[in-house]
Amino acid sequence: MTGDLSPIDKAKFVAAKRAADFVEDGMRVGLGTGSTAAWLVRCLGEMVRDEGLKFRGVPTSTRTAELARDVGIQVVSLDEAKWLDLTIDGADEFDSDLNLIKGGGGALLQEKIVATASDQMIVIADVGKEVESLGTFPLPVEVIPFGWQTTQALIEETLISMDVLGRNSTMRMNGEVPFITDEGNHILDLHLGRIGNPRQMAMVLNQMPGVVENGLFIDICDMVILGYGDGRVELRDINEGTVEHDKLDFVESDNLFTDLAD
Repeated sequence: MTGDLSPIDKAKFVAAKRAADFVEDGMRVGLGTGSTAAWLVRCLGEMVRDEGLKFRGVPTSTRTAELARDVGIQVVSLDEAKWLDLTIDGADEFDSDLNLIKGGGGALLQEKIVATASDQMIVIADVGKEVESLGTFPLPVEVIPFGWQTTQALIEETLISMDVLGRNSTMRMNGEVPFITDEGNHILDLHLGRIGNPRQMAMVLNQMPGVVENGLFIDICDMVILGYGDGRVELRDINEGTVEHDKLDFVESDNLFTDLAD
């Protein structure tokens, strides 16, 4: 069980477990996509089953929706929910201002729509996701299939005038074919090394024809919950300017640790 988990997986688990405490009866909650968010869904599923927690979840991808239904969470669409009390999701990187890079799982468009339709966004992550400057993780940009190579060329040309270390971009692949998002689009990964002005980068990218959305989440995240492999968690609230520390005991649970899909 928990003894078989790597330190990184333990860190993801305790961050997700602590974040689950913010979900209350009657809430409408955005459920993120990715390995850390999958831990959250499992933890919430246990609370539904064991504690009678009742809330409605709005998934940010088809795979999150499938997992949520499997563990007994009531799943609704964003149109049905209309507005959310809370979104909990992972991140590929975050900086000291809680700006994020997301989209490593390919769901950045739905993730950003759901996060911005929420009163609060909590990011759960292991400590390795914190960076001094965004950009080490390739920045995902969702583009429509029509003319994607032209869009790619336009992006690379624009990057010449941007404060970045690298300007190479690659089409994300799924084996031998291009990766397709839930919305039927492609993803270009921008290998920038460092993004000197994330806010400017986000605005410039989204002004380009062919670009649907980018993976920079600026001024969207309210709190980061960091997990450590020894069970410690750190809660950073950007609005309150507070940092809290806690420690969780690992709980053995067959249902939580069986068949968890990353």
